Amino acid sequence: MPTVGLTDWHRSEDFAPLMLVMSGQEERRLVRSLREVADALINAWPTDDGVEYIAAVKTCVDAILGNIQPKIARAALIRAAQEAEIPVIAVVH
Repeated sequence: MPTVGLTDWHRSEDFAPLMLVMSGQEERRLVRSLREVADALINAWPTDDGVEYIAAVKTCVDAILGNIQPKIARAALIRAAQEAEIPVIAVVH
């Protein structure tokens, strides 16, 4: 797969926002960019295993590297959230 180039992973224009409803100190987490996907998966996720979780981490890295579109990482995050029973709310802006 050819590399497109490192993505500006802080950029939110190409990413439809999501709200993760997590338990713990930060009950709601707004995810608006690849950076926030990575932060949620690495720093706030309730577990570090699961098929969809591992796929979401890999997909996020691939998106940051520019190998795939951010919307694919977003979809992987949603699947990982479903696996972890984390409610997801699509944010309309």
